Amino acid sequence: MKKRVSLLLATAAIAASVYAKDYVVVQKNKSFNPNHLKVKVGDRIIFKNDDGFAHNAFSDSEADEFDIGMQKPGQDVAVTMKKPGKVEVECAIHPNMHLTIEVEK
Repeated sequence: MKKRVSLLLATAAIAASVYAKDYVVVQKNKSFNPNHLKVKVGDRIIFKNDDGFAHNAFSDSEADEFDIGMQKPGQDVAVTMKKPGKVEVECAIHPNMHLTIEVEK
């Protein structure tokens, strides 16, 4: 029985990852582009720093909290959306940078 449950959970996880999408958010000229996304739970947001200086994207949103840390120029960092809801993203270094991610089931 335990093996069946484990197999079922593993199959569900693989199926979910097959349908997950990647979305690229470019950080350039102290802005997020695009600055609004609609995604599904399990999708990945790839933050791509195309500026010549560091960024630090983070979210304190109830739907998803994360902090990618200091992101050097040219570096890509991915975050997987875990729960449905509205995720507000900012840059800890550049407070005028804002991104809204609407995460659906």
